[in-house]
Amino acid sequence: MRKHRFNNSYLISAISVSLVLCLIGMECVLLLSAGALVTRMRENITITAVLSSDADTTRCGRLEMILDHSDWCSGYTYISAEEALEEHIRSLGEDPSTFLGFNPLRASYEIHPTDVYSEADSLAVIADQLQALPYVSEVLYPRDLADLMSSNVHDFSLVLLAIALVLLLVSMVLIVNTIRLQIYAKRFIINTMTLVGATSWVTRRSFVLKNMLMGLLAGLVALAVMSGLVYYTECSLGLMLFPLTWQNIAMVCAVVLCSGLLITLFASLIATGKYIRMDNNSLYEI
Repeated sequence: MRKHRFNNSYLISAISVSLVLCLIGMECVLLLSAGALVTRMRENITITAVLSSDADTTRCGRLEMILDHSDWCSGYTYISAEEALEEHIRSLGEDPSTFLGFNPLRASYEIHPTDVYSEADSLAVIADQLQALPYVSEVLYPRDLADLMSSNVHDFSLVLLAIALVLLLVSMVLIVNTIRLQIYAKRFIINTMTLVGATSWVTRRSFVLKNMLMGLLAGLVALAVMSGLVYYTECSLGLMLFPLTWQNIAMVCAVVLCSGLLITLFASLIATGKYIRMDNNSLYEI
């Protein structure tokens, strides 16, 4: 009967820890998703370098060589004057070459900066460098959007980090209380082991190892639940929570498993130490 109750208590504790670790994992996914979203927004900023009318193939090749060897360019697209005219006709429904007698649009390069160089001040430096080239007549980029993004991304990151820290603190408190309640039921066993001369580590060892094993199993269960949620949201709902790279997957797994092991370790040490230091009479007063 006691063994049955112990198994039920252990199972309930494992399920509780699994749910909390799943919350910690979702916090990590939320941070990675927010970081990936900000990166995509920054890399979608486009710098348009409009070429001069006398820009030939040789000069275009020089510009492409500069872009290929620069550390601030993640990609670029060449748009000829004819392609620009076709896009203008599709967008506005009128052909300026019919009443002007020539194509007023010029060839250009649409350049995408890397995430590191997508800040407003970095974009201004890049625009000045491109403008200094003799075969570039004009450089355009969304300056207002860059300024707004630079100012808001910092505030958004701080708010998101604060929310993640609060959720992490709540998760840790829930796991610690779960472990404390489990060890509370064994306080008389701990006291008996202390009375017969067991050292502090011998008394703690079985509780620590058992709870760390529970934390490891709970972490694996939490990862399995999270994998199912990610698969469902991406396959059924068509939503990409975060980039499924090996680095991101390894980071989420490491955070969940290490959280399960470390939190259960410290919670077991603290809870068992409390009852080891108590005398026999005090055990009946709590």
